[in-house]
Amino acid sequence: MIAYKTAIIDIGSNTVRLVIYQYEQRTGLKEIENVKAVARLRSFIDETGMLAEEGIMRLENILRSFREILEDYNIEYVRAIATASIRQAKNGQRILMRMKQAVDVDIELLSETQEAFYGYYAVVHTTSTPSGVTIDMGGGSTELTYFDEKEIMQSISLPFGSVSLKQQFVSGEIMNEQERQRVYDFARAQFEAIEWLKNLQLPVIGIGGSARNMATYDQHRKNYPLSGVHQYRITREDFIDIANKLTSLSLSQLQKLDGLSSDRADIIGPVIEVFHALMDVVGAQKFQFSRKGLREGLVIHRILKQHPHAFDRYDVFSTTAKFLCAEFGKDDGQIKHHEYLAKMLYQQLADLNFMDAQPQNMRYLSDAAKVYFIGEYIDKDAASQHTFYILSNRAIDGLNHKERLRLALLASYKNKDNFKRYVSPFTAWYSPDELKTYQELGSILKFTYALDATKRNVVRKMRLFDKGDFVEMHIYTNSNSLAEQYRSNRQTKHLERVVKKPIHLHFIEEEG
Repeated sequence: MIAYKTAIIDIGSNTVRLVIYQYEQRTGLKEIENVKAVARLRSFIDETGMLAEEGIMRLENILRSFREILEDYNIEYVRAIATASIRQAKNGQRILMRMKQAVDVDIELLSETQEAFYGYYAVVHTTSTPSGVTIDMGGGSTELTYFDEKEIMQSISLPFGSVSLKQQFVSGEIMNEQERQRVYDFARAQFEAIEWLKNLQLPVIGIGGSARNMATYDQHRKNYPLSGVHQYRITREDFIDIANKLTSLSLSQLQKLDGLSSDRADIIGPVIEVFHALMDVVGAQKFQFSRKGLREGLVIHRILKQHPHAFDRYDVFSTTAKFLCAEFGKDDGQIKHHEYLAKMLYQQLADLNFMDAQPQNMRYLSDAAKVYFIGEYIDKDAASQHTFYILSNRAIDGLNHKERLRLALLASYKNKDNFKRYVSPFTAWYSPDELKTYQELGSILKFTYALDATKRNVVRKMRLFDKGDFVEMHIYTNSNSLAEQYRSNRQTKHLERVVKKPIHLHFIEEEG
């Protein structure tokens, strides 16, 4: 398969970024380079509305550096886009022409509608959240969208951002208490004027660097045991606590905080108050973070034009699982067979009242079977450990952090001791009943994986019979199953803990 590389140059009001992505049909979309330059272009717009020469030269120098970087990559497609800082500058069009002449970069000026749409587009294709309100707050503008069941319903761009609010409301390096209240009141008034925002009772999803900084700070202060901020969530109470803490610190204290980017320390205060005001107007009880925004939306949109089935916004995890399996060498036919066997065994255990029949458990089994023991790609003997580490420590589109950990626990299941060790830092995340269920589902996955020991799809079906003192399992095969018999007999003990009685296996080879 050919790997396509795409470069996005994103000229914002606060930062200018060069991000290079690689897409391959089997393994999906990956970010392979990310270079940021702090430009603060919005601060160079003078009282006449013109972007001053100092700001223009800063942009030109950054783009010249980016061109040198791009020469070292074999890039199939480069797209440079500009947003609020250039859009709001009266000399914006002349700046675009000058960049073309000086550094040979064609810059596309995105409209407010486009900027909001691409942020929404990234969120719905990389998170499982069905409905919500997105906010992407740049240096000079703030984009909002409301989506319901993954479909965009409303969008708007407001002409204020972190840098412009700091210029308008903050007299010193950071906000004092009175300035904090004024920023909140200003933002709330702006949001209350938008009828479709009021009392939606949906999560607010923050996109961009400032939202990401809040998430990383919260993780540092809690000594959070998982990595990544994509799809990380905080409660309303935690949000207020973070807001009170961060807005009480001096600039030097903010710059030293773990998890908070030093170049955003002076603008984090206005950002927090805007997020706070939006949550109050929407009636949101959760603030969620998306690491994927405008740039990813542009790339995903382009990929879907060329490959219409590359991403599924309505079942995001299935797309991600497909890419993960390809990356770690899992065969699609074997995955489907394992999933088929696991679901069949669960249903029969439920029919005999050894487990509660829950549709969500069927989904958990299905998801975990897709990526079960992917760590074998690294080392067969340590497949469980590698599987748990991979799945718990990388962002998985379509799963929030709690769901990601559940997947890691199920897909890495080897025995109850390993399970207890893996879950020990997270026991507060789940109830005892949930943990019991996950261990039972893991046992099913472990046993049915043994039923395909030779990866030949030998086992066709199975039937369970409750004989009172023991359970008899008839396993029907289509050819010699010596390896499957050996492996499954060794794993029967896991299922015996579920049914609480001995299990006798009978392998029956059928003709045809």
